[in-house]
Amino acid sequence: MSLDDEERSKQFAPSFSIDRRSLLRASVLAGGALAARALSGESVSAAGTASPIASTKAGKVRGSVSDGTNVFRGIPYGATPTGPLRFMPPVSPSPWTGVRDALQFGDQCPQIPPPPTAAWASWERKVGESEDCLVLNVWTPSLRGGRKRPVMVWFHGGGYSVFNGSATVYDGERLCKRGDIVLVTLNHRLNAFGYLYLSEIGGEKFAESGNVGQLDLVLALEWVRDNIEEFGGDPHNVTIFGESGGGGKVSATLAMPAAKGLFHRAVIESGPGLRGITRDAATKTARQFMAALRLEPGQVDELQRLPVSNLLEAVKVATQGMPVGGFGPVVDGRVLSRDPFTPDAPSVSADVPIIVGYNKDETTVLFPPPGVFSLDWTTLPRKLTPLLGANTAKVIELCRSTYPQASPSDLYFQITTERSMGLGSITLAERKSEQRRAPVFLYRLEWETPVEGGRLRTPHSLDLPMVFDNVAKSDSIIGTGVAEAQKVADAMSSAWLAFAHTGKPDAQGFPHWPLYDTRTRATMIFNVKTQVVNDPNSEVRKILEGTSTFSL
Repeated sequence: MSLDDEERSKQFAPSFSIDRRSLLRASVLAGGALAARALSGESVSAAGTASPIASTKAGKVRGSVSDGTNVFRGIPYGATPTGPLRFMPPVSPSPWTGVRDALQFGDQCPQIPPPPTAAWASWERKVGESEDCLVLNVWTPSLRGGRKRPVMVWFHGGGYSVFNGSATVYDGERLCKRGDIVLVTLNHRLNAFGYLYLSEIGGEKFAESGNVGQLDLVLALEWVRDNIEEFGGDPHNVTIFGESGGGGKVSATLAMPAAKGLFHRAVIESGPGLRGITRDAATKTARQFMAALRLEPGQVDELQRLPVSNLLEAVKVATQGMPVGGFGPVVDGRVLSRDPFTPDAPSVSADVPIIVGYNKDETTVLFPPPGVFSLDWTTLPRKLTPLLGANTAKVIELCRSTYPQASPSDLYFQITTERSMGLGSITLAERKSEQRRAPVFLYRLEWETPVEGGRLRTPHSLDLPMVFDNVAKSDSIIGTGVAEAQKVADAMSSAWLAFAHTGKPDAQGFPHWPLYDTRTRATMIFNVKTQVVNDPNSEVRKILEGTSTFSL
């Protein structure tokens, strides 16, 4: 039986609040830091802006100022993993002399571009693409000065195959100002470059190749540990958070012994990673990859010499053209010794508080099949049978009786969302709660966007502008002039910031967020009116238990 919520709450730090006095104090300190910048070698313009200079263990970097926030872009945290370093664990970059400009976002990992999604169009930022992708970006209110702010490290989405950490929705100015934190976003190796498991084919030399993308994340966290104080951050108060594939990366990192102690809280948004890829499945992908390149198993070393373009063509073959399929963390018995959250929560991160949750209608933008926005009661079973098999008719009947006003398309999106992200998030929260070592908090975003006539409802990734407080940069998924969206962003970003400060997502002005357990199943519902609901949507959860795509 779980501990009583009130009793357990006494074990954790008090609620976090951001008031006018705190903001004023932060502003004064930021202003006073301007003079300190000049004394420490930073150049200050006549207009009062600065070109902040920070010292890292590899050398000095020069950033810029954006709306009063210091920004450093494209800082290398690892050496370029080409040639003999391709498919190998990352290593630190070589030191440099002088001051290196950190003014432009770095390259993303080579990848097969997914089909464009109209809802995400306003977040696109053109960046370069190469294997020189082990770079990170830092937003901070001020450097040094004795202040140690909470650090939030973002793992981007796109499965384990695409995208980067430089999208406009991840810009950190507003988050830094709202919560007085330091934000780090990063790029790392993806698809075959980060998750091609060659151990069974190539032997000991390639023993860790199936998880070097995860080891990149660990190296980035080591960079944070070693350097973030220079940027005004506290290396002893680090929160990792991610959405979609980024949530899966967070889940896997929670099960990695190499990451222990490098972070202290975690947030998993729409990406509960319960299992990793088995060695057998990963080896099958590797053999398909080799065959696409017309290489024999004894020619694995050739992979380190082939052009990037050849490898990307092999990625297409190995994934059958799926933009985010085929690759991910491998339970290799070495880097990842167990499934992240199956059959239970990992002991290596038992003391790490977690927020986990999902959006009400994830599947409206997750590559929906043709016709799902205009289903009728005849076509609905056809769309669901590949997922539910013999249970299809029973599930539809029970859902129709529970939600008689729902259209066939409404039920399609509800069933497919709850069967995947919903049950996955709930299961992860259950297993974390059963450890009774650290709190876990469950949420569900329910605000519906008006774009595309409202048909997207509450789609996958709608949480991003809310958490980063970047509603104004997200018109393609939110629309323009939507005051309701800002209310939701106020609630979510404040809760995430409170969690980063104290380990409890209780922000001033919003409802108390109880711990999750199987007794109450307390869930924070984010909407225009944010409120706690015990066991929301319980009827659908009970109907769908045992049919989840997450292999619970």
